[in-house]
Amino acid sequence: MTAKETGKDPGRLPHEKGFHISWDQIHRDSRALAWRLDGEGPDDGGWRAVVAITRGGMAPAMIVSRELDIRTVDTISIKSYDHQAQSETKVLKSPDTDLMGDGTGILIVDDLVDSGKTLEVVRSMYPKAHFATVYAKPKGRPMVDTFITEVSQDTWIFFPWDMALQYVEPYRGTD
Repeated sequence: MTAKETGKDPGRLPHEKGFHISWDQIHRDSRALAWRLDGEGPDDGGWRAVVAITRGGMAPAMIVSRELDIRTVDTISIKSYDHQAQSETKVLKSPDTDLMGDGTGILIVDDLVDSGKTLEVVRSMYPKAHFATVYAKPKGRPMVDTFITEVSQDTWIFFPWDMALQYVEPYRGTD
């Protein structure tokens, strides 16, 4: 098959199919996630705590916890990427043991589920927790209980905390 038949550009790197997310967009999508989760917890619809998967889940978790008025917030630090490539998943910091138990009533939030490997590790630690992400890719989707937007597996999401503003030369150049 040719590139035209498959719809793939052989000269394009996988991350060049980019989806750029602004701060406004992550805020809107995280609020939408909170609305979807409102009243869905096991404790008369409430959640005991929010746990952010660092680092990407921190901004969405903060917004979700604010919108749902959840004051107990913790983090779990997972390393699964080295310079934009997936590597071995490793837990660097776990949340408070007394808080977590088996995860019942805990809302675990991340920005994105890609392959699902990170969430698989966390789910094995807290099997009764509810897993929510703002964005989901098909391979990782089975690991998520709630998400807002699905993107294709070959899309690279550029989050606002990974980007810097800089001057861009006008298309027609300068005078």
